Amino acid sequence: MSTQQKRLDVICIGRIAVDLYGQQIGARLEDMSTFAKYLGGSSGNVAYGTAIQGLRSAMLARVGDEHNGRFLREALNRVGCNTDGLITDKHRLTGLVILGIKDEETFPLIFYRDNCADMGLIPEDIDEDFITSSRAVAVTGTHLSHPQTRAAVLKALDIARRNGLRTALDIDYRPVLWGLTSLGDGETRFIASEQVTRQLQEVVHYFDLIVGTEEEFHIAGGSTDTLVALKNVRQATQATLVCKRGPLGCVVFEGEIPDAWEETTLHCGVRVEVLNVLGAGDAFMSGLLRGWLNDEGWEQACRYANACGALVVSRHGCAPAMPTRAELDDFLSRDNEVKRPDLDARLNHLHRVTTRKQPWPELNVFAFDHRKQLADMAREAGVDESQVPALKVLLLKAAEEAAHDAGLESKSGILADTTYGQKALNAITGKGWWIGRPVELPGSRPLRLEHGNIGSQLIDWPAEHVVKCLVFYHPQDSVEMRKEQDDLLLDVWHGCNKSGHELLLEVILPESHPDRSEAHYVTMLSHFYQLGIKPDWWKLPPLSAESWQAISGLIEQHDPYCRGILLLGLDAPEEKLKAGFAAAAQAPWVKGFAVGRTIFGQPSRQWLQGELDDKALVEKVKGNYLRLIDYWRAARG
Repeated sequence: MSTQQKRLDVICIGRIAVDLYGQQIGARLEDMSTFAKYLGGSSGNVAYGTAIQGLRSAMLARVGDEHNGRFLREALNRVGCNTDGLITDKHRLTGLVILGIKDEETFPLIFYRDNCADMGLIPEDIDEDFITSSRAVAVTGTHLSHPQTRAAVLKALDIARRNGLRTALDIDYRPVLWGLTSLGDGETRFIASEQVTRQLQEVVHYFDLIVGTEEEFHIAGGSTDTLVALKNVRQATQATLVCKRGPLGCVVFEGEIPDAWEETTLHCGVRVEVLNVLGAGDAFMSGLLRGWLNDEGWEQACRYANACGALVVSRHGCAPAMPTRAELDDFLSRDNEVKRPDLDARLNHLHRVTTRKQPWPELNVFAFDHRKQLADMAREAGVDESQVPALKVLLLKAAEEAAHDAGLESKSGILADTTYGQKALNAITGKGWWIGRPVELPGSRPLRLEHGNIGSQLIDWPAEHVVKCLVFYHPQDSVEMRKEQDDLLLDVWHGCNKSGHELLLEVILPESHPDRSEAHYVTMLSHFYQLGIKPDWWKLPPLSAESWQAISGLIEQHDPYCRGILLLGLDAPEEKLKAGFAAAAQAPWVKGFAVGRTIFGQPSRQWLQGELDDKALVEKVKGNYLRLIDYWRAARG
């Protein structure tokens, strides 16, 4: 199979696990109270990191037949990493790492890897056709520490060598994983061991590229003098050696090892404020592989590698902290002017928007997050508002049936609240739907949040839920009113950035204001962008084609990564919505609708009054929803 025909660029073989990162920076691991769950393990991180750098990567390992194994597979699949070689092990659990960040030099870390799935790799797992479908194989040193995994890795390397594949080793030395420390000491990075040195030197001849820190070359070369260690490694292999020197950068050795560092060329690193060095090496390897496998030369490969490592040390986590290709290229286009990438708003926004988990090219959203309106309906019907939660479960049933009948698949969504809709939210979460939740106090002007500040709310939310915030706004409001609303909207925006939740900002001109010209929507969106608010979604009323053109220009100027606009309904009759759909149909930023009372209003009123049973309610609501879906499809052609 020629290089041009290869379907993969690199297959990563080695550790893949779940990382549980303590969220209280500065606390002892003993005192940690909450943890963030990330994909982890050195090879898993490199498979992920190379995928988001644009390489066609694959992961070859084992994961458990349980929730953590499925989480790792899904995390890799989402970024386009091939998992054909990620075997589900029926007898072992996925490896686990618990770690904390005490300070920039202290990272308490415990590996839970007793007979874990990725250490169950055996030579029979190595398929020659799969290996030769790639241009390269990249392995990490931990899998050389056990006879069974070592045999599997050597089989893969032998196939690679026979078939002309490139081969790379990240030494990835963890003494605890070689049995050299107590089980609880995952933090120690170096313990001299003649046995480990011998076992590494027996295999280094397999590789074209070997990457490690100075300490990792100390173990590979059997000396704590780095240049002496590198010379010892050179005696066993002609591989290119890349030695990472921390914040200084890295040095590439293609031939003989000189006697002094002054005789080497240092590829300088990027200075950043260090939060967490864990994962920086995997990010470095991901960037280096991008440059190496694309034959861009060592200078450019090291630029990628150093920048990837620098960005990761300033962030929480390993894999999720890694830069995407768009983010890295933006950074390198202006690295001289970005002194603190961790504080750079443009870079942080790029990281946020280029690591989204699911595309939504079109959305047909059934909005039943209404609280005040449904409580009023219940009172008018003479029934207790405790009936509303059961109503919302039925509305969800209608939504699911309509989505199935219309073949929406990845184009369906709901807006539902926690006040009355928690059961509906629980039922739909995890099914691949777009799910929005309101945070505003219904009808509030100036804006108020319903359940306390945004941070205390989002800590309990599933990550897939979108924050929907409705604000009644007018450019001619008093300075005090505008500032009060702006400050709260900024707080919501910053909260979403911190938690990782997407934000849908719904903007409506207040009915009480005499001037309700639709031109104000362009003014308001421009104002929010000037404030620095870049919502993932906008929710706006139907407007004229001219207004959509002006708003489209604003989005393209300020945030081309915006998800798009959803049309709101405002209890409009179907014919009016149909006309609004038609006017928006030629605006590519309008991705669909989020309509509520037009769909559920009359049937819900009848159900609350006892005029419809559950089945009839579902049928009526479903029919209304399906008609709107048809109107939108017809408008879009």
